[in-house]
Amino acid sequence: MSLSTLTAAVLEFRDQRNWAQFHSLRNLIVSLNLEASELLELTQWKNDAEMAAMAGSASAQEALRDECADVLIYLLLIAENAGIDLEQAARAKLVKNAIKYPVASSYGSNRKYSDTRPAQDQTDT
Repeated sequence: MSLSTLTAAVLEFRDQRNWAQFHSLRNLIVSLNLEASELLELTQWKNDAEMAAMAGSASAQEALRDECADVLIYLLLIAENAGIDLEQAARAKLVKNAIKYPVASSYGSNRKYSDTRPAQDQTDT
């Protein structure tokens, strides 16, 4: 299913319930963050081994899947409300990130792009 088809299904679901009245851009962004927090809550107090074990637990997978879906649904609603083509935005962001994180200086590194540039290239801006 494409993002546009999925967005149409989300909008239909919303409209059948007359919820568009509650979906201002601000409210959608707040809701996205609340759902992202619920996703984060699944990791609370768990170490890396416990997180890896989630893959083998049907109930943990369902909770993870549900929270990921909630985040995606709100993101689709935000993009629709703001007139953003998410597919195009993601492609454009990948191009920007490729410039910020060239393979030669970023491969295998978790450093921020400003920390991967040679010292002479860094400026205080």
